[in-house]
Amino acid sequence: MTQASEHRQGVLQDASGEAALLRLAELAAQFGAEHIGSATRDLAERVSEGRFYVACVGQFKRGKSTLLNALLGHAVLPTAVVPVTAVPTVIRHGKQLAARVRLRSETWTDIAVSAVEEYVSEEINPENAKGVLGVEIFVPSALLQTGMCLVDTPGLGSVFTANTAATQGFIPHIDVAVVVVGTDPPLSGDELQLVEAVSREAHDLVFVMNKADKVNATERSAALDFTRRVLESRLQLPSPVIFEVSAIERLEQRGLERDWAQLVQALEDLVLRSGSALVRNASDRGIRRAARQLLAVIKEDRDALERPLEESERRIATLRRTLEESEVRARDLGILLTAEQQRLSGVFVERRNAFLKRTQPIARSELTGRLSEIGRSHNGPAYRRRVNHTAQQIARAQLTPWFKSEAQFADDGFCKTAKRFVELANEFLRRLAESNLPGLEELPEDLAADQSLSSKSQFRFHVIERVAAPASPLLLISDLVLGGMGIRGQIVHDAQAFLDQLLQVNASRVQSDVDERVRESRKRLEAEVKTLLREASATADRALTRARAAKEAGIPGVQSELARLSCVEREILDIIAL
Repeated sequence: MTQASEHRQGVLQDASGEAALLRLAELAAQFGAEHIGSATRDLAERVSEGRFYVACVGQFKRGKSTLLNALLGHAVLPTAVVPVTAVPTVIRHGKQLAARVRLRSETWTDIAVSAVEEYVSEEINPENAKGVLGVEIFVPSALLQTGMCLVDTPGLGSVFTANTAATQGFIPHIDVAVVVVGTDPPLSGDELQLVEAVSREAHDLVFVMNKADKVNATERSAALDFTRRVLESRLQLPSPVIFEVSAIERLEQRGLERDWAQLVQALEDLVLRSGSALVRNASDRGIRRAARQLLAVIKEDRDALERPLEESERRIATLRRTLEESEVRARDLGILLTAEQQRLSGVFVERRNAFLKRTQPIARSELTGRLSEIGRSHNGPAYRRRVNHTAQQIARAQLTPWFKSEAQFADDGFCKTAKRFVELANEFLRRLAESNLPGLEELPEDLAADQSLSSKSQFRFHVIERVAAPASPLLLISDLVLGGMGIRGQIVHDAQAFLDQLLQVNASRVQSDVDERVRESRKRLEAEVKTLLREASATADRALTRARAAKEAGIPGVQSELARLSCVEREILDIIAL
């Protein structure tokens, strides 16, 4: 077959796929399955336009947004020191920079590109509170001219677990995955599970090790070797290519190019070699996915119609109890989590006070011993600066290991606390799944039992610069005069007080830091549990509605509806067979 005939065949297949998708969307509307219909219509639209999705996936803070900005040559995606992407963001080709957002209303609204952060930022739109269903950015990039759409996905990990769910929910729509890994750790367990899930759906995987400028050659080499071994072992990928880059350097046009040119070439080759096939594969996968979901809906409705009315009554009563229990469970979990977080806050205060009581005498003694190392040839102000600098060094040396131990203590304490609540939530889900109620196939997966502090530490040693040198002209004069006379007792006394202040202020900052991390992590875990239970309740509620409708249909209505279901089922099976 010639290249031209292959292209014509591809166009015909795409048109057929688009028609099948639109028909499945119509059938979904008949069954009130709008979540199936909406996704299927969206796919039909991008199939008709020849677009395919190349999604950046990986753990949070791997630099996915920065990598996409660098590939586009435009800083259109927000980046920050905290995870920012709350929802998948699609970047498409456009004649000029533009953006739009779709909320729960299902309609697209044009927004300024500068306003994108208001919808995709975790800080501004926490846990996707605004109900954003989609964000699209249009960019005049040559890379996107032939149908490629880049997708920025929420990161994985113990942070913002609703975002993790958003990424996992987007997996079936990924045609090519750019897996962004790092060096610390090179490839986490969550990332490996994601890669395995994506590999079952995506046509191609492209591996990128970002932030190559942050580590030395030895560390990069070790991380690359580790990642290759894991990919070869788990995915049976022989000698996988991993492009070593620094997206921030490319975006700012500085530093070494590394493997940047090879990465761009690989993406361009992908378009030329597989672009049409990727669109057709997306269509085929979407048809099978929508058909499978609709057949499950038909089975649920048929079971509800054929079930004795008395059994429907019992099931409806069970569903009601389940819904009520989920609401009570969500409230109880919130109260328990808050109480445990407050208990840990009190423990942190006690540990800070014990640290100061233990450390201050040791630090003062060390400062006294090190005064002999400071040359007496310095004048008074210079001597004060040297003594205060020494106090800072001592305080930092005492605080740094304690901060690490406190962070570990907080993480361990939170893990133990979270485990109990995660077990409660998962036990509820298991009982719900074992009830064999219709419609519960859509239940969300269990929460991960291994929870850890999801907030990054913000602690930085506070040097208290304003007291590190004479605070007034009179004190400066005093230092000059008394220092010239060799009288330095007041300077030493002030340095001891300065050391105490350094320890007290920074110990309080450490305590506040770990306390805030526990507080934020508690809020996020609580939100995750409540979201999970709300999803379970919504799923059960949909099953309740179908069961009630079947109960009220009566025998003639039941027979008619069973015949309709069989007819639709045959049509769906015919669509799959095409």
